[in-house]
Amino acid sequence: DNMKQVVGTLFFKDKKLLIDKPRKRKTFQMIGGSVEENESIFDAAVRECKEELGENAIFDSSKIKFLMEFDEIATSDPNLKIHMNIFIYDGVLEGELTTSDEIESFMWFSRNDDINLLSNTLKNEIIPYAIENGLI
Repeated sequence: DNMKQVVGTLFFKDKKLLIDKPRKRKTFQMIGGSVEENESIFDAAVRECKEELGENAIFDSSKIKFLMEFDEIATSDPNLKIHMNIFIYDGVLEGELTTSDEIESFMWFSRNDDINLLSNTLKNEIIPYAIENGLI
């Protein structure tokens, strides 16, 4: 189908979820992005983690596990339906995060933080899931 394929990877630490804010968006989102042509969703997830977290972040790509999938309306475009492929990192992210031309800032989001900072996908799907499953 021609629905846009998107990946997101969840990194948790101390009951907080790592999210980032792209310079061109108003809201924070998952670590992730679009799947490129002829790229598997797993390869896309690994590539996006490397791109967004920066070269000083240390993670083991074999610990990136498929978690769930769902369809969503893009936060950036109410007419765009996207198919979200969600992965979870089964480990602890090491090293340090680096901002870039694409990424303005990072945040470790806890359940007490302001939900209005978040993209629709985080607000509607991911945070409720994380709370329900004791991840945050």
